[in-house]
Amino acid sequence: MDINDLRSITTVLMLAIFAGIVWWAYSAKSKAAFEEAGRLPLDDDDSEVAQREQRGAGHQDK
Repeated sequence: MDINDLRSITTVLMLAIFAGIVWWAYSAKSKAAFEEAGRLPLDDDDSEVAQREQRGAGHQDK
């Protein structure tokens, strides 16, 4: 076994890992989790925002 055999095995192994990650990312059971994670920045907790506004109302910068 020489270095070229090791390189070939490594290339095939990396291709298999890449294909596995792509399969996992596009599988139907992962879609719901990714959709939820994608909506996180858009989902605000209104009570937390109201508390920040109340605390900030007394501190006005001039």
